[in-house]
Amino acid sequence: MVTVWRRSTAAEMCWTGTAGPAGIPVVPLVWDDLPCVALPMAHLDAVDTMTSGRAAFAVTDPGSEEASGGLVASGPVDIRFDLEGARFVEHLLEQEIVKHPPTRLRADGLMARRENWWWVPRVLITLTAEEEVREIPARRRGEDALLVRAVGTGAAPRVDTVTARAWPEEPGAEAELWRRDGAALQGAGEPAFAFAHRNSPDFERWERWYRSGRAEGEALTVVEATGSPDQEPPRPYNLLERFRNHRDVVRACKEGVAKAEARAGHPGSG
Repeated sequence: MVTVWRRSTAAEMCWTGTAGPAGIPVVPLVWDDLPCVALPMAHLDAVDTMTSGRAAFAVTDPGSEEASGGLVASGPVDIRFDLEGARFVEHLLEQEIVKHPPTRLRADGLMARRENWWWVPRVLITLTAEEEVREIPARRRGEDALLVRAVGTGAAPRVDTVTARAWPEEPGAEAELWRRDGAALQGAGEPAFAFAHRNSPDFERWERWYRSGRAEGEALTVVEATGSPDQEPPRPYNLLERFRNHRDVVRACKEGVAKAEARAGHPGSG
């Protein structure tokens, strides 16, 4: 898994949280030969739901070098708050600069890091052991998604690649699903979360759509929905859109930093 993770530019992290199964796109990094992610503080609320101590790290992006398919590894995770960004800068920054253009713009050099100080504090999440590693189909079409299901209290989630002819947004609607590996879904009413992501070439736009609800038989009964599948990748922002996005990212990261520092009792502690 670590070889695939190291070579990929985009990946997914999935977990079963306090509100049910969840998943987000991530930049795959490596810490001491272990799969790792370094989430900006804008993701603090999502991290707060990771209470089981386990997660699944997946590589299913069609742009990955692993043309044969995807891979998912699950197991215990170590979660560390790096509010000064010292660990991130020393061990992970150079990796992220290579893979993620926004970081290259915001943190490639001391002056850039000082100006964009809000981008440097991170939550470092490392997969400390691979309890299970499975090959899964990559997402090849706009309708393809990762289906994350709760399989037991305190356990890492079950992750499968699925597809659907339609992904309805209305609560109570059913999305008929097919597992891309040909196996039956066999939902038993367990909480489920289907999501996928897409990005512009410069990664300034990295969008996630999802459907959450329950897996019933071969369908997902929708409870909540955001966004929709799209065959085409997002276009880059124009000048005004880029300004607005930058403002939103700055605000979200600063709010996350302030909240984390308040918990720690003083600024800059990790």
